[in-house]
Amino acid sequence: MIKVKAAVLCGGAGSRLRPLTYYFQKTMIPVGSKQKPLLEYVVRLLKYHNITEIALLVNYKAEQIMNYFDDGSRFGVKLEYVRDNPNYRGNGGAMLNAYEKGVLEGYSDVLVYYGDILTNINLTEMLKMHMNSEAAATLALSTNYTVSVGVAKVEGSRIVELFEKPPLGKPVVIGVLALKTDSIRYLKDFIDTKGEADIMRDLVPTLIKLGYRIEGYLSEAFWYDVGSTERYEKLDPQTVDEVLGFLTR
Repeated sequence: MIKVKAAVLCGGAGSRLRPLTYYFQKTMIPVGSKQKPLLEYVVRLLKYHNITEIALLVNYKAEQIMNYFDDGSRFGVKLEYVRDNPNYRGNGGAMLNAYEKGVLEGYSDVLVYYGDILTNINLTEMLKMHMNSEAAATLALSTNYTVSVGVAKVEGSRIVELFEKPPLGKPVVIGVLALKTDSIRYLKDFIDTKGEADIMRDLVPTLIKLGYRIEGYLSEAFWYDVGSTERYEKLDPQTVDEVLGFLTR
């Protein structure tokens, strides 16, 4: 069994999900016909892939999460809560804060999961790839992302073909990645200079520039970013039931 700890980013205020997030922590908004919190699907997916040591990086409305999940035993996992450091802004700041507090001590690798993502991705296969490649980071990438608008093929000023919401044709980052735990230390420079840090914008490009091996785990799995009110309204409860129902049976 692969020994890894998960760190779930669930501390943001969710400004793009207002007015819902005036009342809910964004990872606690109900999804699917059973109206279970989004975060429950995340926790259950981790447990399904035998990842039972989980750190929830919390801040805004943290009590909603803590009161619902408690110590995690109801879900067969062990949960640890880490409140964000107000001086360490951004998701990179949350990760660095957890790292410096020793929450990830004893684990050579950490699975980072953005808490507003729904997916049925095969975490077991992704982590096997990460471990076997000895990469500093392995990013989950979707191969079936479609753009949200129509795309035109233009010759001169004449539209000769129109494609309604076509496939992008390039793999996109979906908010799940595995990291060598000691690579998190590179976020410190960004915190010291800017007071904030972002994992995808700052850490991963830094690792690439430093010559570390970065892998991409290509997946056709279902994934959905529930990061805005518009996206939430378009999320079909039946789709959640069909794709993720195996987690809540």
